[in-house]
Amino acid sequence: MHPGGRKGKLSIISLGPGYCSYMAREALDALQSAEIALGYKTYLDLIPGLLQNKTVIASGMRKEVERCQAAIDHALCGRNVALISSGDAGIYGMAGLVLDICREKRLNVLEWDGKGLNGSPSFFLRVIPGIPAFNAAASLLGAPLMHDFAAVSLSDHLTPWEVIEKRLSAAAEADFVLAIYNPRSKSRPDSLEKARLIILRHRSPETPAAIVRRAMREGQWKCVTTVGSLPVDKVDMQSVVIVGNSRTYVWNGWMVTPRGYLDKYSIANDDE
Repeated sequence: MHPGGRKGKLSIISLGPGYCSYMAREALDALQSAEIALGYKTYLDLIPGLLQNKTVIASGMRKEVERCQAAIDHALCGRNVALISSGDAGIYGMAGLVLDICREKRLNVLEWDGKGLNGSPSFFLRVIPGIPAFNAAASLLGAPLMHDFAAVSLSDHLTPWEVIEKRLSAAAEADFVLAIYNPRSKSRPDSLEKARLIILRHRSPETPAAIVRRAMREGQWKCVTTVGSLPVDKVDMQSVVIVGNSRTYVWNGWMVTPRGYLDKYSIANDDE
């Protein structure tokens, strides 16, 4: 606990795509007031101007448990802590891991406003939402997520490939639009191609698909194509792949999945 008896605060901050202009006002305020900022070095490097006059603790890939544990430890010492996650911290981010650790340690963590559990809190916690990668990618493509969709990560670091394959096949068969995270890496060069072949069991090769790399960051690139012609070799870990459903179409370069409004309501002619 803080020497003055102050309870610590931990803000799990969603960075969004990476530029400050896409961050929530609450996230900016929380980061400004924090004494300590922790995060994956690549993400912290996106916001150097927001980290001045703070203790900054950066770590590398696959250090998520250590990073979350350090954030919790500082909060338990009464500090005002910011744990930074890209996109939305509740989607493949740090929010779940922090809560997992707190549960395992039987910490009494209260919501930021003091509501929730009874008794003396270990520290106060809030999760600040942000723009997830699939939203950033979709906005650059038009409206591919207008109807039901599923997000699937192809990383088998924490989830066995057999489980990923089962989920991917079920989502493709159910005609969900697919937002594919962690599609391909140096250690998994064939994961996206394997996923593409699974999808083709249930979708036409002409189904619209798109790659968006580094959405709303420097080096942004996108490609609108089809599942059958997807240039797998252009995809990396900073890419999101979006695969349309049976009704998705491409018009004037925009990728659109209609929700069905025009099936239910007719458009009035100009002379009516």
